[in-house]
Amino acid sequence: MSVEFLLTAFIIVVSPGTGAVYTVGTGLARGLRMSVVAAFGCTLGIVPHLAAAIAGLAAILHTSAVAFESFKWAGVGYLLFLAWQTLREKGAMKIETEETGKGRDASATQVTWTAILINFLNPKLSMFFLAFLPQFVPTDSTNSLPQMLQLSAVFMIMTFVVFVIYGALAAAVRDHVISRPKVMDWMRRTFAVAFVGLGVQLALASR
Repeated sequence: MSVEFLLTAFIIVVSPGTGAVYTVGTGLARGLRMSVVAAFGCTLGIVPHLAAAIAGLAAILHTSAVAFESFKWAGVGYLLFLAWQTLREKGAMKIETEETGKGRDASATQVTWTAILINFLNPKLSMFFLAFLPQFVPTDSTNSLPQMLQLSAVFMIMTFVVFVIYGALAAAVRDHVISRPKVMDWMRRTFAVAFVGLGVQLALASR
């Protein structure tokens, strides 16, 4: 595994995106445990894209305008939905205290599925991995699948670790934020605008 791959992957992972925004918002509103759940869900959300890239299915999104546009607008709609939820004090920025039993399990499940959908409903990820992973597989390799799987696993581990750090940092200042209603209101608006901005960015994306 090359140093170039590790450096490139790290730069990509640490760059702020929808998953990072959601994980940070979850850490601020729900604490460390839920931010780890969000990080895990975001990591799971990239699995279908990596699998599609490895199987060559991502090429379908690249060649089919209908498939790409359908996927893209589903993602845009979901990001706008998250922005609306955030303004209504639901979703990522819903303040929660320590939960027990079914309430905690339900909340963790909700966070996980939201995080998965955030990354899953982004067709650019499939095409990114379609172009990204093969660059680091030797052209003379007789069996590229094990190497692609190894690179994918490293990328996913890196994603999870970086997102957990983001969430932990957010959770560390959580008490200072939620104890100030005006600050929390400002944070909700900021995260809502961030989701809208990411939605607009996705809407303007092309194959």
